[in-house]
Amino acid sequence: MDENDGDEDEFGFSRNYFLAKELGGSGKKSTRKISDINLVDEQELSTAASKIITKHEKEIVSLMNRYKNLYPKWGFELRCGFGLLMYGFGSKKALIEDFASTALTDSGVVVINGYLQSINIKHAVITLAEVLWDQLKSRQRHPSGKMSKVQQSFSSQSMDDLLAFLDGSNSKENDCYVSVVIHNIDGPGLRDSDTQQYLARIACCSHVRVVASLDHVNAPLLWDKKMVHTQFSWCWYHVPTFAPYKVEGVFFPLILTNGGITQSAKTAAIVLQSLTPNAQSIFKVITEHQLAHSDEEGIPVNDLYNICRERFLVSSQVTLNSHLTEFKDHELIKTRRRADGQDCIYIPLKSEALEKILQEIG
Repeated sequence: MDENDGDEDEFGFSRNYFLAKELGGSGKKSTRKISDINLVDEQELSTAASKIITKHEKEIVSLMNRYKNLYPKWGFELRCGFGLLMYGFGSKKALIEDFASTALTDSGVVVINGYLQSINIKHAVITLAEVLWDQLKSRQRHPSGKMSKVQQSFSSQSMDDLLAFLDGSNSKENDCYVSVVIHNIDGPGLRDSDTQQYLARIACCSHVRVVASLDHVNAPLLWDKKMVHTQFSWCWYHVPTFAPYKVEGVFFPLILTNGGITQSAKTAAIVLQSLTPNAQSIFKVITEHQLAHSDEEGIPVNDLYNICRERFLVSSQVTLNSHLTEFKDHELIKTRRRADGQDCIYIPLKSEALEKILQEIG
């Protein structure tokens, strides 16, 4: 092959690349609209989902029985101080709970549902401490010969004190532990960095054993090497169950459905996230005004301009008008004329939906 031909091919590729970038970036204005999102009725979607027939039931039952044969091994690894991490296609909720009810009967079990939208991690740690305390009390083998009463009020203690109690490095009750079952450790309620750090600290406590599941392909990026090998001490198990996410899916908003306040707020938030921070702030001004003055026709354009200029969101009426035009193009706002002839801006959504929009866009 001639060397000049290779140079020409490379030049042609580069030229086509930059040409494509130029054409692709020529339209700065987003063209997304609420009406462009294909929505279906929520009831229709639920009915269709309920009619889905589960296939390969015999094979799934056989697969679950194979996993049950691993219960003794899993229990042994937990007693040795390792954590169990289950991954694979399908809901692992039933599998893990069956393992806990079958093989972890000698220890207390605390369940954390990571698929919920919000979780109070301190409440979970308090529950762990209370279960461990009851377990120690039932054995009546406290190091001092009797159970101390100082540690009965866990709700008033700090996280460091609670974790120190769960660690119990000076305790002789090394065979006494509480098992923590975490469904979807990569779920929305546990996904932030601070919560993951707390979970790692909980996992390395001497009186705690962790059994968790994950589903997101990028979930391991939540942890660094120390968390994986030293704190969680994971034993990874590929246990695809092919079971539907019936329970977990209930708590996720049905973005594909229409007909509810939550869905209207969600679709509006999807569009707003494609706009600039200034545009979002201006939309928040309109939203807050409409919530505070629900009996009015909307916010007059002049009043909106004055508020936005005071907050340094716009520098001129022209800038504001460009934002309002973009809102109209996205079908986020509408205008109507008051009796005195002033044009007013309003959002065609109910107050409940507006409140949810404010939460969605922060």
